[in-house]
Amino acid sequence: MLHLGFTPLLALVLGASLGAAFPLDALKKSCSLSKYRFIEPRELEAVENMMKQFVSNITSQSDCKCNTRLFHRKWKMAELSVPDRVMLVEAELDLAIAMLVLPAAPGFAETRQQPLAFLTQAREDLRGCMATEAPSHQPSGKLRHWLQKLQMAKKTESTCCLKVSAIIHLFQVLWNLQCAALREECP
Repeated sequence: MLHLGFTPLLALVLGASLGAAFPLDALKKSCSLSKYRFIEPRELEAVENMMKQFVSNITSQSDCKCNTRLFHRKWKMAELSVPDRVMLVEAELDLAIAMLVLPAAPGFAETRQQPLAFLTQAREDLRGCMATEAPSHQPSGKLRHWLQKLQMAKKTESTCCLKVSAIIHLFQVLWNLQCAALREECP
């Protein structure tokens, strides 16, 4: 007859129980962007309030002129494949988040907290999707050109220019996020 000690037997039983309770497939991160198809009104309102406060404070600064028009593209989001859409929005969110975390006046620092948390979560969700669904995706020519333009702007434009561009175009970024979440034709 087989005699097992209490500790190894307990470990065996717990291991088998946990293995059945949490199958390996369930532990893999899944891609679900459906929660971004319709962004909650409170999130949109928080972004709008932050943008209004930012615009009212920035109008007096003249060094925010930009040579690059990052958010003015000759192509539409609908022309991109779904993985390209996700990559585009992830890059736009990277820029917006990088600009929002810069030091700011106390009032703006408070106002940006909710939008910053929302945008950060969206970016992490997009990264999870790219990692699970298209880990080796190479951007199309249109997107690759825009990503290069973005990298060049980060090197040549002032921080103020990048900050203004990113914050002023947040609703466009949110629209692009919704389009990426649709996974079908964008309007």
